Amino acid sequence: MGSNRPLDNTRPGPRRAFSPLTAPDRDHGGGVVAQTPSVRGGVRSAPVRGLTPRDDGKILYDTSERSGVNDAYVIGAGQTPFGAMPGESYRSLFASAVDAAVAGVETGIDRDDIDEVIVGSLGVGGRQLGLSAPAATEHLGLDGVPSTRVENACAASGYAVRQAVQAVKSGMADVALAGGVELMTDMSSDVTKYWLGVSGETEWERLTGTTFAGVYAQMASAYLDRYDATPEDLSLVSVKNHANGATNPKAHLDFECSLAEATDAPTVADPLTLYHCCPTSDGAAAVLVASGDVVDEYTSERVRVAGVGAASDRVGLFQRESYTSITAAERAGQRAYERAGVGPAALDFAEVHDCFAIAELLAYEDLGFCERGEAPELLAAGRTDPDGALPVNTSGGLKSKGHPIGATGAGQLTEAFDQLTGAAGDRQVPDPTYGLTHNVGGSGGAAVVHILEREGRA
Repeated sequence: MGSNRPLDNTRPGPRRAFSPLTAPDRDHGGGVVAQTPSVRGGVRSAPVRGLTPRDDGKILYDTSERSGVNDAYVIGAGQTPFGAMPGESYRSLFASAVDAAVAGVETGIDRDDIDEVIVGSLGVGGRQLGLSAPAATEHLGLDGVPSTRVENACAASGYAVRQAVQAVKSGMADVALAGGVELMTDMSSDVTKYWLGVSGETEWERLTGTTFAGVYAQMASAYLDRYDATPEDLSLVSVKNHANGATNPKAHLDFECSLAEATDAPTVADPLTLYHCCPTSDGAAAVLVASGDVVDEYTSERVRVAGVGAASDRVGLFQRESYTSITAAERAGQRAYERAGVGPAALDFAEVHDCFAIAELLAYEDLGFCERGEAPELLAAGRTDPDGALPVNTSGGLKSKGHPIGATGAGQLTEAFDQLTGAAGDRQVPDPTYGLTHNVGGSGGAAVVHILEREGRA
């Protein structure tokens, strides 16, 4: 990077504090701030601003400001398998994902009911960069429906779903369709590397030769050094997520791996090995969002979008204050918790953005599942295993399920919807009420967090 600054750089001058570990006491809409960490089945959730304790031990935000706002509900979600699909186009993949989402609506839905379409895509390979949303939706029988493309790197379809929620909450749509699509396996490795790099800072990262894996390797090196963690801690992420993906029929890498295989695999960017990196995949996913005014027309299984949070940060890693956290994700999580009225202790599962193994460890800490530096301990203790206190990436995550950039965020929400409606098959978490999805763009230039709630189970 051409810099002599330490890996975990702290910029001079005051820093705006968003960490749940340092959140100041304050009054928040009439609520009292809880500063005592809570524990749920051995998963410590750090204190978060605006939280108030309940009699049952769960932590809730004051939600008085939510009154009068129309609720949004997920009524259907679906995805294609993720992997190499040489016979498919971005149109056919997105159409298949939408078909799956429509089929997942309990009482059915007429496509004429869809008022808005938002499609997330990076446009890897340069295919149909202009008007890509209308080009995708023209094959869905949705001519005339307003459609928009969202590009926010790997967080594209997470942001697309956020826009669908906004459309419903604002009253501009009763039903909105959001999703994403990407084709990534029909080009050479050099071309793929180029398209992955476009989400990095152009002048000082991409044009100086820094790769996507290289950026996350710097983050991993900083984390291992600061917290005396080891490459085996990274490998445990891969082992867990491959075991989960082996039970997911739609996963790209649907096989297990051992700790030794993950640790001793060829180095991609030190300290990251091949098994610490997600694959590049083809795939699509789609989510149908309906307003509270019409949700009962489509389903009796009310899965509410309880909270959404999003944030941005500097695009270049070298521009940020820390290499051992993703501030945009931390801020997005804070906002999602606040809007949902719950804290980390209430979650029953989470899908986090593990594009590289280090990213999952950072997510545990950024989202308040544990304190800084404790992610390896949380993982090694089995707390994020499928039978642990807080299962993480039951789908296999990006590491095993795959990472078609534009489809990843909507794919996470599809897994969350399946879990909350009891449709996750061998991956099913027992009777979940709350699930969280965490979708990051690039190395942290953007992030979006959704919290879904299965109503009637709290």
